[in-house]
Amino acid sequence: MAKPSDELIELCRAAVEAERVATSEPYTQEGWAVWMEAAKTFQAAVTVEAGQEPKQSRLGLEQAAKKAVLHPEPDA
Repeated sequence: MAKPSDELIELCRAAVEAERVATSEPYTQEGWAVWMEAAKTFQAAVTVEAGQEPKQSRLGLEQAAKKAVLHPEPDA
């Protein structure tokens, strides 16, 4: 399983939070711009991080980051 960096997880968390805010209000282009920029930043970071390790799956890394944010493991 891919292991996303803490930085990547934070970028994912920011994108998820921006989505929550944007979709909690009526649509406006300005309101969604923050979400779109956060998502773009996260996707770019996934691409960079995946390219740093040989045979690193970009999709696997993205999924691991999203899982860490959306479905965190309970503390033991």
